[in-house]
Amino acid sequence: MIDFHTHILPNIDDGSKSIEETFNLISEAEKAGFDGIILTSHYIEGYYETDTPEREVWLKAISENLRPKGINTNLYLANEIYLTENIMSLLEQGKASTINNTCYVLFEMPLNNEPLNLYDVVYSLQENKLIPILAHPERYSFIQQEPELVYDLIQKGCLMQANYGSILGQYGRKAKFIVEKFFENNLIHFLGSDVHRQNTIYPRIPEALQMIEDIIGYEKLENLTTNNPKLVLANKKIDIEYPYEVKLKFIEKAKMLLQK
Repeated sequence: MIDFHTHILPNIDDGSKSIEETFNLISEAEKAGFDGIILTSHYIEGYYETDTPEREVWLKAISENLRPKGINTNLYLANEIYLTENIMSLLEQGKASTINNTCYVLFEMPLNNEPLNLYDVVYSLQENKLIPILAHPERYSFIQQEPELVYDLIQKGCLMQANYGSILGQYGRKAKFIVEKFFENNLIHFLGSDVHRQNTIYPRIPEALQMIEDIIGYEKLENLTTNNPKLVLANKKIDIEYPYEVKLKFIEKAKMLLQK
């Protein structure tokens, strides 16, 4: 399996705080069944701005020290880029990274407010022959209320990455409810731990995998955990399952509004 979304590089963002924690997290990932990890440090203008060359140095140094520690996990460089109209400039200047230097780009949005420039940014990436991947769509409050937005983005060429913790309820009942709907309707294409700390999500990966498999079956789960990520890393096209629009019934919307 390949972990598609992590914050493991040390002292880059709000993830790992030391090189020791970094190696411990990679060891946890291997024990959880991952033989590949995509390092998607935050890139947020004016806040987290460690550029690609510096992160490449970290990647090389950490990778060279894995085998001596008995860890056989492959690491790949990327960013989780906070939505900005400057996203193409950040990529072209080598500040932020695509996934493993491919045409795939992982981005995130504000958790509580739909950005007015969302489609403009998506189009700007696509005009430059890049494929946008939205991180954890199930966590955004505006998507929880209007999940049709995810279907619309997929129709416009975006792909979706869900967090393992969502199915476990780690982000609340709304995120759990919505991610189940997304799985049922072929609206998720990748899975990531979004790990920031030791002893959090990795020990619970087997539990999350079983819950997701119960919804979509083993073959589709294999696509989300392994096959689709491998295609991304190789810069190849992904043939996605036909998506279906999620339309919440009135009673479901009422329950969502009452949930905390």
